[in-house]
Amino acid sequence: MILYFNQGGKLTVVKEKVFNLERDIQKIFEENLIEIMAYEVVKSEFSVKDRRIDTLAFDNQNNAFIIIEYKRDKNNSVFDQGMTYLSLMLENKADFIVAYNESLNRSLKLKEIEWDQTRVVFVSTSFTDIQIRATNFKDIAIELWEITQYDNNIIAINPIKKTPSAESIKPIARRSNVLKNVSKEIKVYTEQDHLIKASESTVELYEKFKTAILNLQSGIEIEPKKVYIAFKKTKNILYIVVQNKSLKILILAGNGELNDTKKIGQDATKERWGNGSYKILVKDDSNLEYIMSLIRQVIE
Repeated sequence: MILYFNQGGKLTVVKEKVFNLERDIQKIFEENLIEIMAYEVVKSEFSVKDRRIDTLAFDNQNNAFIIIEYKRDKNNSVFDQGMTYLSLMLENKADFIVAYNESLNRSLKLKEIEWDQTRVVFVSTSFTDIQIRATNFKDIAIELWEITQYDNNIIAINPIKKTPSAESIKPIARRSNVLKNVSKEIKVYTEQDHLIKASESTVELYEKFKTAILNLQSGIEIEPKKVYIAFKKTKNILYIVVQNKSLKILILAGNGELNDTKKIGQDATKERWGNGSYKILVKDDSNLEYIMSLIRQVIE
């Protein structure tokens, strides 16, 4: 992608600027992690055993640790390194809890963590085709994010998505004890994991709402989590919890922000898995267009 300045109708190429140090990338992410990824920084340069983690973060929505590594060297295997970090965390859970409580002055307990939702995120100015293919598994807990710096303090950040045809890591995992142990404890959820517990009519209802949401605006993406399916753009827009005979929709808006003339939204501030203030229980598509009007208020 080429960026241009539009100066009175004349286009001028926006020049890319090289990051001199890995630390420069790390500083941008750590100072803006809530804005970029919606994660909270726990500790920078966190050491456990003989390993050093660039940024230890925490996903408050899913109660899970996130390990972030910044790379300028394109030759290293992100797959091997990612699996090593996931294994490191699973073998040293107490160290991560202690780091969290000491750094943030809190009292998080081991049983409160969703360890199966741990992720490793690699951030780089670019990744090789080999690195991208090596992590292109639908159920692998490794993410790749690219960052580019331009003139006039412009920063572009782009998460690399798995391809629709991405296969499962499980057949490969059987060949390695490390992969086998990580795959057993770390879970990457799919839409099917949520829909399998629903009735046929509820699955059909979900598909109708999914299509309507994706059609509201280009660039909306789906990200299944353990308890809900997130719909997001730059930030999460809403969550859908698939139940047997209904859908629970959590619209992520502050109290009083939505113009809900029909008053179909309920207070959801106490929902453990959703920080939205609007909860709607859906059993049919009679209010589909109206609910889309509520969601549109969040993304416009």
